[in-house]
Amino acid sequence: MVHIGNLIRKVLREKQITVVEFAAMADVNSRTMYRILRRESIDSAELNRYAHILDHDFFRDLSDAVRLELEN
Repeated sequence: MVHIGNLIRKVLREKQITVVEFAAMADVNSRTMYRILRRESIDSAELNRYAHILDHDFFRDLSDAVRLELEN
């Protein structure tokens, strides 16, 4: 199973966006964002919001991970 917080962190690194910058973009304080990034799972509406903010398809990532699990 994909740890969604780790996946978001990976995208932040790829896009060279700090957690503090992302928190500002998401209009939450940095402490809250660090808590979000520790989560293994997340509400789909919240993930959709972050997908739009970061211009990244997290749902495709999750779908790909499920497909790989099913193949193995």
